[in-house]
Amino acid sequence: MALRTGVGIVGVAIFLVVVLNISEGSLAARFIVGDSARWSFGYNYTDWAINNAPFFQYDTLVFKYDPPNSATFPHSVYLMKNLRSFLECDLSKAILVGNVTQGDGQGFEFLLKKRKTHYFACGERNGTHCKIGLMKFSVLPKRPCEA
Repeated sequence: MALRTGVGIVGVAIFLVVVLNISEGSLAARFIVGDSARWSFGYNYTDWAINNAPFFQYDTLVFKYDPPNSATFPHSVYLMKNLRSFLECDLSKAILVGNVTQGDGQGFEFLLKKRKTHYFACGERNGTHCKIGLMKFSVLPKRPCEA
């Protein structure tokens, strides 16, 4: 009898894990960063993030931008190490998550896997787009159950 009860508990636990994983995935949203402005110089992404909040763990940010050409400035996306590097647009310890060609077409997707503040910035022109072009923003995803 004890073996049967143990198997039943394990079965219920597996069922709950599957249901929770399905519900997390089904609650996730996709955001095109900047909406119709996409990822471009001169747009205020801090305002965009505020207006689109809240963001949740497992949401996806889609960065779309033109590849380098004679008519546009190149753009990239960096994940900044911390608040200080974000505020100062210091790319020295940042991680390149989207190079100058990855934003073309469907763009590239960044999944908000962790519940921590994510600091994003354009690193082109040695951080100038970040410093004077407002090409930076941060998000702190909530748990999916905090909706």
